[in-house]
Amino acid sequence: MGVGSLGLARLLDRHSLDHLLLAQSKISPTASAPPKASSLQKANAPQQKSVSQPLSPTTAISPEDDQLLDEIEKQNFQFFWEQASPQSGLVRDRANISGNETSVAASIAATGFGLTALCIADQRGYISRNDARDRVLATLRFLWKKMPTHRGFFYHFADINTGERVWDSEVSSVDTSILLCGILTCRRHFEEHSEVSMLAYEIFNRVDWTWLSEDTSLLPHGWTPEGGFLPYRWDYYSEMMMIYLLGLGSFTHPLPADVWNAWKRLRFEFDGIRYIGSFAPLFVHQYSQAWFDFRNKRDAYANYFKNSIFATQAHRQFCLELGKQFPDYSDDLWGISASDSQEGYIVWGGPPELGPIDGTVVPSAPAGSLPFLPQPVMRVLHNLRDHYGKAWSRYGFVNAFNPLRNWYDVDVIGIDTGITMLMAENARSGFVWETFMKNPEAQRGMDRAGFKKEQA
Repeated sequence: MGVGSLGLARLLDRHSLDHLLLAQSKISPTASAPPKASSLQKANAPQQKSVSQPLSPTTAISPEDDQLLDEIEKQNFQFFWEQASPQSGLVRDRANISGNETSVAASIAATGFGLTALCIADQRGYISRNDARDRVLATLRFLWKKMPTHRGFFYHFADINTGERVWDSEVSSVDTSILLCGILTCRRHFEEHSEVSMLAYEIFNRVDWTWLSEDTSLLPHGWTPEGGFLPYRWDYYSEMMMIYLLGLGSFTHPLPADVWNAWKRLRFEFDGIRYIGSFAPLFVHQYSQAWFDFRNKRDAYANYFKNSIFATQAHRQFCLELGKQFPDYSDDLWGISASDSQEGYIVWGGPPELGPIDGTVVPSAPAGSLPFLPQPVMRVLHNLRDHYGKAWSRYGFVNAFNPLRNWYDVDVIGIDTGITMLMAENARSGFVWETFMKNPEAQRGMDRAGFKKEQA
């Protein structure tokens, strides 16, 4: 598996997507400048017009739903257990559903999801606490002592055995942030173990966030030894909220507080549903919220948890309208996000439409929004499990499939399997949110960004 088949596609997905799509799109939403205090509530809160109000985030999960989610999480965890090196703890970027994967390309983002998955597996009893803790320790020791870094940031893709950079990948700000979220989750979950706490503390405090912001409040996507900083900036709402919040939360190399106001919050409307978003797939509304708990909080601009509810509702309605063209999309089967396809890796979704959409279904798209729309998402997951046997594997749902073409992927991708597992657990118990948010860095980041408890 070379960079041509995966690496460049993932780099496009993570490092130039928003900019390319923004330049190419004919839609011109207005960007929100930092608002005046007197107009915050009315001007910036996402609203709906013609659809019902969002489901309560505390909607109960039925015993039947809980049983299915437990099955999904167990299978998802198998990926993070089997497709990680026991010595380095690094997790493969992707793997064949047979389990017989030989690629040496690991992803630091998948490793961050994997560290969190170990905490969930311990909490749920999928493996023993000793086994979970030993794998966490092996990972943190490797990350601290052997894994190459630059200013504390990690290369996006690395050799699963040696930790050396592969595919000429960049030192990545967002993928490092996902890894750090997993590390901080482990620090709190295994807080009785002093070495876990110490290693997590050292790895996090080594990250020099001020290096990213030396000459700009808009943080760069990454850096390479060959070319320096990448030209792309995290300047629009996306999965990047975790980068800014972690940097704001640092006690050793903190970002200045004004960076939170520097990036734009574009407003979109689809079928009467208004929300802050990007010209990007659905995952941008999910990744930061896998760890940071935005429930019942707002900054000067929005309640981002409610915003993700609206964005998911808009995406669901978008898929239902696509059902006129692709009859597989329905209330029982919807969800498109960047994924594999019969034609290769494609960045797709909407609204507005990113494509070319061809009827492919991406299970992690609805699953990653489980806490936002639990009942509609559970309807899709039950349908997938009950009626699409080829879409189920030893690692849970395959990355993507197209029932109209009778095409089923033979791979899973670590970050998509990860967002499914973490959001399933958050929908069931809030465990990841509650554990991660015990970290003072997470609390400090949200405080410095101006988050307050939302008034009822």
